[in-house]
Amino acid sequence: MTNWIEIDTYAKEWLKEAGDRIKESFTGKLNVQTKSNANDLVTNIDKETEQYFICKIKESYPEHRVFGEEGFGDVIENLKGVVWIIDPIDGTMNFVHQQRNFAISIGVYEDGIGKLGYIYDVVLDELYHAKSGEGAYLNEAKLPKLEEVSVDKAIVSLNATWVTPNKRIDHQTFTPLVKDVRGTRSYGSAALELAYVATGRLDAYITMRLSPWDFAGGKVLVEELGGKVTDLYGNELDMINKSPMFASKPGLHQEIIEKYIKNGK
Repeated sequence: MTNWIEIDTYAKEWLKEAGDRIKESFTGKLNVQTKSNANDLVTNIDKETEQYFICKIKESYPEHRVFGEEGFGDVIENLKGVVWIIDPIDGTMNFVHQQRNFAISIGVYEDGIGKLGYIYDVVLDELYHAKSGEGAYLNEAKLPKLEEVSVDKAIVSLNATWVTPNKRIDHQTFTPLVKDVRGTRSYGSAALELAYVATGRLDAYITMRLSPWDFAGGKVLVEELGGKVTDLYGNELDMINKSPMFASKPGLHQEIIEKYIKNGK
């Protein structure tokens, strides 16, 4: 029997410790490298943070597997058993350039089902966390269930990349949506944008390219509060490979898919 209370306690301790280590790095010199392209950054702190979590997890739960962005964990081809899905620093470009607007993101899944979700805004010391079936919290304050909102009153997070010519989708798909919503935002961290959907700071978040570690923690949070997190067309997300992702409040999710996305195909 999996002891989720114990795992939750350890996860929160490790998140705080990792956050302190990241803040201590602010005065040092970063080793910044690129991965898939010049804007896909990774630092020594990303790598050290992921290794820190792997060490802690394997010491306490050697049977658990780790699916991490920087590749120091296990080779994951399925989500059987307990799998920790970790992004040690989501929003690395913000971390490098701003030293803010980034987060640690963790989702703990059992047999493919999200059990625990965490997004830790290190600089603001804001820990968004959820345990499946037991609600979601910002630090110690319980978050209310998400309420429906209409498109014309919605604030939607959408990167400008997807409303200019690109290789992934016809950019004109989202033009009517951008015109109809109350406003758009982009924060440069998928984890934080999902946290903001969970808290109601955003009403929806749409992106065409995320990996499981980008959304694993946030998915648990948003769904625990009654929101929807799917691919672009309302299907279940691929928890192993990259995928488009659409998270939003209930009601708004279906309205945007039917009125804007399917019509824009």
